[in-house]
Amino acid sequence: MALNILKLCVGCDSVEELEAWVAHRLEERRRNGEPVEHWHTTRMVPTRADEIIGAGSLYWVIKGNVQCRQLITDIRPYIDPEGIRRCRIVLDAEIIHTQWQPRRPFQGWRYLKPEDAPADLGVGATGIAEMSPELRQELAELGLL
Repeated sequence: MALNILKLCVGCDSVEELEAWVAHRLEERRRNGEPVEHWHTTRMVPTRADEIIGAGSLYWVIKGNVQCRQLITDIRPYIDPEGIRRCRIVLDAEIIHTQWQPRRPFQGWRYLKPEDAPADLGVGATGIAEMSPELRQELAELGLL
C-alpha cells in the first residue's frame, strides 16, 4: 500500500489558484529550456521514499481542508547553494480534486496513510468540483462538505 504526504499549501486560497500556479511554473520552465516538471521543495527528506514514489500522493491542505492531491513521481535530496540539505518532491502536473477533509495547521509535512486520505471526487461528486471556491469554503465551514 502506498504512503502519502500531507502538506499545507501556503499562499494559495483555492485549488484553482494552485492549478494556475503549477501551469505558470511549467510554462516558465518550458520557455527557459529547462526540464518541464513540477516539484515542491522542502527541507526534510522523507525516510520512507520507497513507499511513496510512483504510488503515493502529496495531499494539499488549502484554507484548513485537504482539497486535492498530486501524484509523487520522485524524491530528490540535494544541497542548495547555501549548503543546506533540501529535498525536491517531484509531482505530476495533474491536480486531482478530493473530498474535503478538515485539518488543523502544522509545520512541515506529515505522512498520510491511505486509509486516512480523503477519496477523490468521482463522477457522482462533480457538482462539488464545479462550485466556486467561495461556496465550497462556506459549505465546509458549515460542516456540509
